[in-house]
Amino acid sequence: MKRNHFYFFWRAVVTPIFFLMYRTKYIGAENVPKEGAYILASNHRRATDPILMGIGLKRQVLFMAKEELFQNKFLNWFFRKLGAFPVSRGKADTGAIRHFENAVSNGCLMGIFIEGTRAKDDNFLPPKNGASLIAWDTKTPVIPVCHTKIGSRLYFHYGKPLSLEDMGFEKGGAREFRNASRTIMDHIKALREEDLAAAEAKKNG
Repeated sequence: MKRNHFYFFWRAVVTPIFFLMYRTKYIGAENVPKEGAYILASNHRRATDPILMGIGLKRQVLFMAKEELFQNKFLNWFFRKLGAFPVSRGKADTGAIRHFENAVSNGCLMGIFIEGTRAKDDNFLPPKNGASLIAWDTKTPVIPVCHTKIGSRLYFHYGKPLSLEDMGFEKGGAREFRNASRTIMDHIKALREEDLAAAEAKKNG
Protein backbone atom coordinates (compact mmCIF):
# COMPACT_ATOMS: atom_id res chain seq x y z
CA MET A 1 0.00 0.00 0.00
CA LYS A 2 1.37 3.44 -0.95
CA ARG A 3 2.21 5.61 2.05
CA ASN A 4 -0.48 8.23 2.70
CA HIS A 5 1.53 11.30 3.75
CA PHE A 6 -1.66 13.25 4.47
CA TYR A 7 -2.74 10.61 7.00
CA PHE A 8 0.62 10.46 8.77
CA PHE A 9 0.94 14.25 8.89
CA TRP A 10 -2.38 14.64 10.66
CA ARG A 11 -1.70 11.67 12.91
CA ALA A 12 1.52 13.36 14.05
CA VAL A 13 -0.43 16.57 14.71
CA VAL A 14 -3.15 14.99 16.87
CA THR A 15 -1.08 12.34 18.68
CA PRO A 16 0.24 14.54 21.53
CA ILE A 17 -3.18 16.13 21.95
CA PHE A 18 -4.94 12.81 22.26
CA PHE A 19 -2.30 11.40 24.60
CA LEU A 20 -2.94 14.31 26.95
CA MET A 21 -6.72 14.09 26.62
CA TYR A 22 -7.07 10.35 27.15
CA ARG A 23 -3.81 9.28 28.81
CA THR A 24 -3.76 6.33 26.42
CA LYS A 25 -1.80 3.16 27.03
CA TYR A 26 -1.19 0.77 24.12
CA ILE A 27 -0.60 -2.93 24.62
CA GLY A 28 0.23 -5.61 22.08
CA ALA A 29 1.01 -3.38 19.09
CA GLU A 30 3.67 -5.93 18.16
CA ASN A 31 0.84 -8.37 17.40
CA VAL A 32 -0.08 -6.30 14.33
CA PRO A 33 2.22 -7.30 11.43
CA LYS A 34 4.10 -4.52 9.68
CA GLU A 35 2.57 -5.45 6.34
CA GLY A 36 -0.12 -7.61 4.80
CA ALA A 37 -3.91 -7.65 4.96
CA TYR A 38 -5.53 -7.84 8.37
CA ILE A 39 -8.83 -6.76 9.90
CA LEU A 40 -8.82 -5.00 13.26
CA ALA A 41 -12.10 -5.84 15.00
CA SER A 42 -12.76 -3.64 18.01
CA ASN A 43 -15.43 -2.65 20.49
CA HIS A 44 -16.70 0.92 20.10
CA ARG A 45 -17.29 3.57 22.76
CA ARG A 46 -16.15 6.99 21.48
CA ALA A 47 -16.34 8.95 18.25
CA THR A 48 -12.56 9.32 18.45
CA ASP A 49 -11.95 5.54 18.54
CA PRO A 50 -10.69 5.32 14.93
CA ILE A 51 -8.09 8.01 15.61
CA LEU A 52 -7.04 6.53 18.94
CA MET A 53 -6.72 3.03 17.50
CA GLY A 54 -4.58 4.27 14.61
CA ILE A 55 -2.25 6.30 16.83
CA GLY A 56 -1.06 3.13 18.55
CA LEU A 57 0.26 1.59 15.33
CA LYS A 58 2.97 2.49 12.84
CA ARG A 59 0.74 1.39 9.95
CA GLN A 60 -2.19 3.28 8.51
CA VAL A 61 -5.61 1.94 9.49
CA LEU A 62 -8.50 2.42 7.07
CA PHE A 63 -12.04 2.71 8.45
CA MET A 64 -15.61 2.80 7.32
CA ALA A 65 -17.43 5.85 8.71
CA LYS A 66 -21.13 6.67 8.83
CA GLU A 67 -22.24 8.42 5.65
CA GLU A 68 -23.60 11.44 7.57
CA LEU A 69 -20.00 12.54 8.17
CA PHE A 70 -19.45 12.88 4.42
CA GLN A 71 -22.36 15.23 3.69
CA ASN A 72 -20.24 18.32 4.32
CA LYS A 73 -18.00 19.00 1.30
CA PHE A 74 -14.91 19.79 3.34
CA LEU A 75 -15.32 16.81 5.68
CA ASN A 76 -16.03 14.58 2.70
CA TRP A 77 -12.70 15.65 1.15
CA PHE A 78 -10.84 15.46 4.46
CA PHE A 79 -12.03 12.01 5.50
CA ARG A 80 -11.44 10.54 2.06
CA LYS A 81 -7.91 11.96 2.04
CA LEU A 82 -7.38 10.14 5.33
CA GLY A 83 -8.51 6.91 3.66
CA ALA A 84 -11.95 6.64 5.27
CA PHE A 85 -15.01 5.78 3.22
CA PRO A 86 -18.75 6.07 3.91
CA VAL A 87 -21.14 3.31 4.87
CA SER A 88 -24.93 3.44 5.20
CA ARG A 89 -25.88 2.10 8.60
CA GLY A 90 -28.99 0.05 9.21
CA LYS A 91 -28.95 -1.64 5.82
CA ALA A 92 -26.72 -3.86 3.72
CA ASP A 93 -24.37 -1.39 2.01
CA THR A 94 -22.88 -3.66 -0.64
CA GLY A 95 -20.82 -0.82 -2.12
CA ALA A 96 -19.07 -0.15 1.18
CA ILE A 97 -18.49 -3.87 1.73
CA ARG A 98 -16.94 -4.20 -1.74
CA HIS A 99 -14.72 -1.19 -1.02
CA PHE A 100 -13.65 -2.77 2.26
CA GLU A 101 -12.96 -6.12 0.63
CA ASN A 102 -10.99 -4.52 -2.23
CA ALA A 103 -8.82 -2.65 0.27
CA VAL A 104 -8.15 -5.86 2.19
CA SER A 105 -7.32 -7.65 -1.05
CA ASN A 106 -4.74 -4.94 -1.73
CA GLY A 107 -2.96 -5.66 1.54
CA CYS A 108 -4.43 -2.86 3.67
CA LEU A 109 -4.99 -2.87 7.41
CA MET A 110 -8.70 -2.29 7.91
CA GLY A 111 -10.59 -1.39 11.06
CA ILE A 112 -14.15 -2.35 11.85
CA PHE A 113 -16.28 -1.96 14.97
CA ILE A 114 -17.77 -5.38 15.51
CA GLU A 115 -20.75 -4.09 17.51
CA GLY A 116 -21.89 -1.96 14.57
CA THR A 117 -22.45 1.15 16.69
CA ARG A 118 -21.17 2.89 19.80
CA ALA A 119 -22.12 1.46 23.19
CA LYS A 120 -23.56 3.97 25.67
CA ASP A 121 -21.45 2.55 28.49
CA ASP A 122 -18.50 0.20 28.89
CA ASN A 123 -20.63 -2.91 28.42
CA PHE A 124 -20.29 -4.89 25.21
CA LEU A 125 -23.05 -4.99 22.61
CA PRO A 126 -23.87 -8.17 20.64
CA PRO A 127 -21.45 -8.56 17.73
CA LYS A 128 -22.53 -8.06 14.13
CA ASN A 129 -21.38 -10.38 11.36
CA GLY A 130 -19.59 -7.83 9.15
CA ALA A 131 -16.06 -8.63 10.31
CA SER A 132 -16.48 -12.40 10.07
CA LEU A 133 -18.21 -12.19 6.67
CA ILE A 134 -15.43 -10.06 5.18
CA ALA A 135 -12.76 -12.24 6.81
CA TRP A 136 -14.27 -15.31 5.16
CA ASP A 137 -14.82 -13.69 1.76
CA THR A 138 -11.27 -12.33 1.60
CA LYS A 139 -9.55 -15.11 3.59
CA THR A 140 -8.10 -12.49 5.93
CA PRO A 141 -7.04 -12.94 9.58
CA VAL A 142 -8.79 -10.85 12.23
CA ILE A 143 -6.97 -9.08 15.06
CA PRO A 144 -9.20 -8.48 18.11
CA VAL A 145 -8.81 -5.06 19.73
CA CYS A 146 -10.27 -3.94 23.04
CA HIS A 147 -10.30 -0.50 24.56
CA THR A 148 -11.13 -0.08 28.21
CA LYS A 149 -11.25 2.90 30.56
CA ILE A 150 -9.41 1.99 33.76
CA GLY A 151 -9.20 4.81 36.25
CA SER A 152 -8.07 7.89 34.37
CA ARG A 153 -6.38 5.96 31.57
CA LEU A 154 -7.69 4.55 28.32
CA TYR A 155 -6.21 1.20 27.35
CA PHE A 156 -6.00 -0.07 23.77
CA HIS A 157 -5.04 -3.73 23.62
CA TYR A 158 -4.27 -5.46 20.29
CA GLY A 159 -4.60 -9.23 20.45
CA LYS A 160 -2.93 -11.89 18.33
CA PRO A 161 -4.28 -12.53 14.81
CA LEU A 162 -7.06 -15.10 14.49
CA SER A 163 -6.93 -17.34 11.44
CA LEU A 164 -10.04 -18.64 9.72
CA GLU A 165 -9.48 -21.91 11.56
CA ASP A 166 -9.22 -20.08 14.88
CA MET A 167 -12.61 -18.51 14.14
CA GLY A 168 -14.12 -21.93 13.43
CA PHE A 169 -14.61 -21.54 9.68
CA GLU A 170 -15.00 -24.62 7.49
CA LYS A 171 -17.51 -23.90 4.74
CA GLY A 172 -18.84 -20.42 5.49
CA GLY A 173 -22.53 -19.64 5.81
CA ALA A 174 -24.75 -17.78 8.25
CA ARG A 175 -24.18 -20.09 11.22
CA GLU A 176 -20.41 -19.95 10.88
CA PHE A 177 -20.52 -16.15 10.50
CA ARG A 178 -22.45 -15.87 13.77
CA ASN A 179 -20.16 -18.29 15.59
CA ALA A 180 -17.03 -16.57 14.25
CA SER A 181 -18.38 -13.18 15.38
CA ARG A 182 -18.94 -14.57 18.87
CA THR A 183 -15.43 -16.01 18.87
CA ILE A 184 -13.92 -12.64 17.93
CA MET A 185 -15.98 -10.94 20.63
CA ASP A 186 -14.89 -13.53 23.19
CA HIS A 187 -11.25 -12.67 22.42
CA ILE A 188 -12.03 -8.95 22.78
CA LYS A 189 -13.63 -9.60 26.16
CA ALA A 190 -10.61 -11.68 27.22
CA LEU A 191 -8.32 -8.75 26.45
CA ARG A 192 -10.40 -6.57 28.78
CA GLU A 193 -10.26 -9.14 31.56
CA GLU A 194 -6.49 -9.32 31.14
CA ASP A 195 -6.12 -5.54 31.41
CA LEU A 196 -8.46 -5.26 34.40
CA ALA A 197 -6.57 -8.04 36.20
CA ALA A 198 -3.21 -6.40 35.48
CA ALA A 199 -4.45 -3.02 36.71
CA GLU A 200 -5.85 -4.57 39.88
CA ALA A 201 -2.60 -6.44 40.54
CA LYS A 202 -0.62 -3.23 40.09
CA LYS A 203 -2.96 -1.37 42.42
CA ASN A 204 -2.63 -4.01 45.13
CA GLY A 205 1.08 -4.62 44.59
